[in-house]
Amino acid sequence: MKLSRRSSLAIVLACTFATGAIAQAWPAKPIRLVVPFPAGGGTDIIAREVANKVANSGYTFVVDNKPGSGGNLGVDATAKAPADGYTLVLGQTSNLAINPTLFAKLPYDPVKDLTPVSLVASAPLVMVVAADSPYKTLADVVATAKAKPGFLNFATSGNGTVAHLATESFQKAANVKLTHVPYKGAAQGATDLIGGQVQLYVSSIPTLIGHIKGGKMRAIAVTSAKRADDLPQVPTIAESGYKGFEAVTWFGIAGPANLPKEIVAKLNADINKALQTPELQKKLGDQGADVAGSTPEQFAKLIRDDIARWGKIVKESGAKVD
Repeated sequence: MKLSRRSSLAIVLACTFATGAIAQAWPAKPIRLVVPFPAGGGTDIIAREVANKVANSGYTFVVDNKPGSGGNLGVDATAKAPADGYTLVLGQTSNLAINPTLFAKLPYDPVKDLTPVSLVASAPLVMVVAADSPYKTLADVVATAKAKPGFLNFATSGNGTVAHLATESFQKAANVKLTHVPYKGAAQGATDLIGGQVQLYVSSIPTLIGHIKGGKMRAIAVTSAKRADDLPQVPTIAESGYKGFEAVTWFGIAGPANLPKEIVAKLNADINKALQTPELQKKLGDQGADVAGSTPEQFAKLIRDDIARWGKIVKESGAKVD
């Protein structure tokens, strides 16, 4: 069936007006913000702080903690949700950039099945020991690891996480052997470090900053290129003798594939507006995170680039999921 030029134009205009109307009416109900990790962890804290501030622009968010499978369950639930702007996820380096290589059968493709909206924050990792540990510096850890290969245990929140792979990279740089003890989430690993069951813990600063400031853990090194603003007394791994070493984790908001461009644009503008406020910058800074807004295109490029970068490290380390 052939359409007249007038009919075709009418259809195009109708679709344009309909899309605009959808964007103007959105959001008409609460938005589910999926956090693919347990409550209380670094990702959860950042998600809630960002959601609370963006809410000032007329949004209502309901944070939905959906942990499991290294963050895959929460991301997959978002990827399979309707592309109507009412389901978003706060993804991070592990489930958007590492897991595509780490898992043989990932139920989603971060590039094809998600719509990047905005990067929101980045955070260095920090290596900590218990407050009463005999290890005062990174040099102490390396000396013991060289004398007793495999003797020291390091805890992370799971196999193939940024913390795990960053520590594998550090072992290669320092030519030492540590024993990895993966946990399912951050809380139990922190408890076991303080209790003496493991000697080292590596995680993002937002996850451990409370324990560090509370005097239960001692930070001995951070993985960023420069010292963390919230831990200025803690040296970087690079300045501790391993020049060029750097590993950070990032956090960003995404929705299902084919999210309407008007909704993406509005969300991106309001998220970046919130990120520019001193209040949110301070709250994220207090958690050891750095504000890191972006355009949707910049966030999409970061995901693609880091899939390639971390994929290489996964293969070199031989990391495997349980």
